[in-house]
Amino acid sequence: MKPRRTGRVRPRGYDITVDLGLFATALIWGLNFPVVKAALREIGPLAFNALRFPCAALAVWILLRVQGRRLMPARKDWLPVLALAVFGHVTFQIGFIYGLAWTLTGNAALLLSTSPVWVLLLGLAVGRERFNPRILAGVIATLAGTVVLITGGGDEVGGARWGDLMVLGAAVSWSVYTVYGRRMTKRRGVLEMTAWTLWAAMPVLVLMGVPELLRMDWAAVSLEAWLGVMYAGIFAIAVGYLLWYRGVRVIGQSRTSVYQNLVPVIALAAAWLWLGETPNPQQLIGAAVILSGVVVARRSGSIAVPRLRQR
Repeated sequence: MKPRRTGRVRPRGYDITVDLGLFATALIWGLNFPVVKAALREIGPLAFNALRFPCAALAVWILLRVQGRRLMPARKDWLPVLALAVFGHVTFQIGFIYGLAWTLTGNAALLLSTSPVWVLLLGLAVGRERFNPRILAGVIATLAGTVVLITGGGDEVGGARWGDLMVLGAAVSWSVYTVYGRRMTKRRGVLEMTAWTLWAAMPVLVLMGVPELLRMDWAAVSLEAWLGVMYAGIFAIAVGYLLWYRGVRVIGQSRTSVYQNLVPVIALAAAWLWLGETPNPQQLIGAAVILSGVVVARRSGSIAVPRLRQR
């Protein structure tokens, strides 16, 4: 009888570049929060979206062409794509960009990280998820942490402000996109659905930003702000998605999703070091409770949460 192996064994053909790529993705998405926050000091929220979405649309189009994937949905898929574009991009982006402009970077990153919990709750409500005690524990912890976060501090940190509520609304909007788009995403592909819904939403978001674009003092916008537009439109979407879905394909959704938990931590640290947003003890407590709840809830549910790029 052969001796039984103990310990964790890496899969055959293990490629460390996959994990390095996923860490790079978490870093890109985490840094995206302070990058966007800094750019919003010079560019209005709607104008910023109007500028970065064409960059994102072009980057995703190039990504699909390079990989030889389908560029346009079938005619029968147009209506679902349009409906999902409303929740996954239009309402999500309004909540995200205004929320980030009005609240702290760390708050925005943490509140957006609650998306998996809202996915589970909506999945339970529509019968696509089975209840278990761990889900309840994760939901309660996340909600408790959210309350602690948005009611803590004063004018500088926390404070139940509109920005926090806007980002929370964005997280809920993303959960609607995830739950109702899950079947179509499995049939058509995550990258394809991301591209199609992004392209469908782009004209709306660009038109919404036209008034701010017309009022902009273009000469006053710094090079750093323009680089922020490009970073949010290209790196946070095209590069991030390319590395992320390589990870999903090679090591699976469960192992890949672990890296999502790094994003709010990186955003908090970057906002502290770069923007001077020093977290107070109550914000740190809320962050710890939220992340714990999200981890518990994610491990309890079966719904995979595709990660959105342009955060």
